[in-house]
Amino acid sequence: MPRATLWSKYSDVLFAVAVVAVVAMMVIRVPPVVLDFLLAFNLAMSMVVVLAAIYTREPLEFSIFPTLLLITTLFRLSLNVSSTRLILLDGFAGHVIESFGRFVLGSNPVVGFIVFLILVVVQFVVITRGAERVSEVAARFTLDAMPGKQMAIDADLNAGLITEQEARERRKAIQREADFYGAMDGASKFVKGDAIAGLVIVAVNLIGGFIIGMTQGMSFQEALQSYSILTVGDGLVTQLPALLVSTAAGIVVTRAASETNLGQDVLAQLGRQPRALLITAGMLGALGLLVPGLPPLPFLALAAVLGGVGVSVSRAARARAEAEAQQQAAQVSPADEARRPEAVLQLIQVDPLELELGYGLLPLADPSMGGDLMDRVMMIRRQIALELGLVLPYIRVRDNMALRPNQYVVKLKGVEIGQGEVLPDHYLAMDPSGTAEPIPGIETREPAFGLPALWVSAADRERAEMAGYTVVDAASVIATHLTELVRRHAHELLGRQETKALVDKVKETHPAVVEELVPKTLTLGEVQKVLQNLLREGVSIRD
Repeated sequence: MPRATLWSKYSDVLFAVAVVAVVAMMVIRVPPVVLDFLLAFNLAMSMVVVLAAIYTREPLEFSIFPTLLLITTLFRLSLNVSSTRLILLDGFAGHVIESFGRFVLGSNPVVGFIVFLILVVVQFVVITRGAERVSEVAARFTLDAMPGKQMAIDADLNAGLITEQEARERRKAIQREADFYGAMDGASKFVKGDAIAGLVIVAVNLIGGFIIGMTQGMSFQEALQSYSILTVGDGLVTQLPALLVSTAAGIVVTRAASETNLGQDVLAQLGRQPRALLITAGMLGALGLLVPGLPPLPFLALAAVLGGVGVSVSRAARARAEAEAQQQAAQVSPADEARRPEAVLQLIQVDPLELELGYGLLPLADPSMGGDLMDRVMMIRRQIALELGLVLPYIRVRDNMALRPNQYVVKLKGVEIGQGEVLPDHYLAMDPSGTAEPIPGIETREPAFGLPALWVSAADRERAEMAGYTVVDAASVIATHLTELVRRHAHELLGRQETKALVDKVKETHPAVVEELVPKTLTLGEVQKVLQNLLREGVSIRD
């Protein structure tokens, strides 16, 4: 079995074991070597989270982030508890914590504490509080906008702009969005509590370690130096991942939906304003040249870079504008297009056979909404070919907003030859024998043969069938009416071109007969008239 399949099969078990292990770390003593590995894993996981947030195009693509925020916070706190236990008991919590502490502190513990406090202030006051406020506002506005979004979906569905499946997917997306921002509103409190817990744990490590060191016979300087390194190292190695996750939270909740990632959006949107880049380059150059005491190299270098980028972006924008102008000039306006002779020629072309539907009947012809009228129309062509030997031209089905919602019209070469009205959410019940018991329904007449009938609801369909009625749906009514109209006007559908196609088809199997009759004995027009007369009398011309 492939590794990916094994991972997907047992991922829930592994995740549950990992969560239980994180909780157990708060009670069980963790060796320094294992703690080093877990601290490195915590840092790597935080980097993955913040990079995933950067490459996310919309917040719902990272919908597990609130839960992930809780898990990472719990993991960091368990690492803090484990490292505190090792610091206070052994005075050693692994090489990762010690290396971080020595790298930041150097020979001055005060500097290390100041750096650590600045890091905590940045995370707690700036990023965490800002992300928390944005989450609250986003959750409130998302919930307030839900009724309006639901009404918009219902309106689009009723107007036939979207299908039922698309409406369900949009409703699910709205619900997921509300759930996400609601969860983020609560999950942001985890980050805030994590920052406070970090400060408390640092104070406990420093004060408790100093007291333990003094009781073990260490001098004041030794105890302060030793436990300062471990305390600051522990604080930094856990607060750096916390800062990354807090930054990811801020990115996710402030991210607007887009088709590209954050980096592409930043470059694209900043690059739309070349004047801003050029003005900034000029100001940097002026600062580097005119303000005494400032080193000119960094200001002039940045001015040159921004100026070059601004000029390049400006040229690209100008070239793009010229290309768009040329493209618009090359395009023919609708008014000019309408003046062309070809446009008038298209207007006088008519379809041999048309079926126009009111907007209430459009779902019957839409396969995505369960309609099968188009398939029935194709079956009509096949049925007429087998029954009369006439190959019907393509039957064009189109909507006509001028019709009543449930009305349909059949046209032959642009002239109406039949019409009717059906109820798409009802069934037509007919009593061919006239002996069936009465049932409730809307009285009407079957459009093809003019028989008395009833429109019954879907709930009464089974009752009507048991009472002896013939029950058909709306699409069948339209298809039957269309079939009868085609039979009555079949002779009008047989033109000179259709006759030529039939003669050529017969010539493939009986060439001698065709060559003897056409055109020596009968012209193609005379053959057409003969076949039309046969069709007018209902005689098949198939053989």
